[in-house]
Amino acid sequence: MNEQLTSAQNFLHHLYTLALGYAPKVIAAIVVYWIGTLAIRLLARMLGKVLDARGVELTLRRFLNSLVTVGLRVVLIITVVGMLGVQTTSFIAILGAAGLAIGLALQGTLANFAGGTLILLFKPYKVGDLIEAQGLVGEVKEIQIFTTVLLTPEHKTAIVPNGAMANGNIVNYTREGNIRVDLTFGLDQSAPVAKAREVLLGVMKAHPKVLATPASSVNIAKLTLDGVELAVRPYCAPGDYWTVYFEVYEQGLAALQAANIAGPQHVMRVINEGKA
Repeated sequence: MNEQLTSAQNFLHHLYTLALGYAPKVIAAIVVYWIGTLAIRLLARMLGKVLDARGVELTLRRFLNSLVTVGLRVVLIITVVGMLGVQTTSFIAILGAAGLAIGLALQGTLANFAGGTLILLFKPYKVGDLIEAQGLVGEVKEIQIFTTVLLTPEHKTAIVPNGAMANGNIVNYTREGNIRVDLTFGLDQSAPVAKAREVLLGVMKAHPKVLATPASSVNIAKLTLDGVELAVRPYCAPGDYWTVYFEVYEQGLAALQAANIAGPQHVMRVINEGKA
């Protein structure tokens, strides 16, 4: 009986000794975890305010906020566990290996995510812009984390990976607020160029969707065997491009015909080399 009592006392003494030894570490770990949690919340709020001030999209704001919060919490937990005397080297190595394997498996997806993040942060284009990228021309309908959705002039929906968008050339037709429409009119060699210029400038001035500034222009583009080619250049809002393109062509042709200004004439000469 005495031996059992002595063993119990020794066990309790051992627990007491361990408690005294680990108590400071446990208390310090709890304090660090509490302070770290408050600091992470504060940093998350500050990051949210910074991203909001920069006008970052709500979807990206939430994702970055969650990503930073989770990452900091993982670091905090590893730190607290290390303070308790647990070896964290192997744990960190396992996390690193897992992260590398996941990164290699999802490298295409991660590239698209990185591209989407850059696009949403630096905004080379935004929803509603008319852009040309990856061999496509279209209006931006959506900017998602991994893809950009375009509506082409043929009313086809094009879904383009953001990795390619961020690393390729992008032409933004909307950013300046106007776009030039390039048209070509042909005239006969004997046609009065000055009169034709006056007629075409009048057509563009009268068109409701052609902008007054920048000013429209009509210039000789080149001389051909059949006559003269005029470069006609009206400006319009990007959304009115095709309306101006087709209507100025139609109205310009009608105005030239009404002014008796002839178009290019194709002349064919047949030479008879037959023997007499």
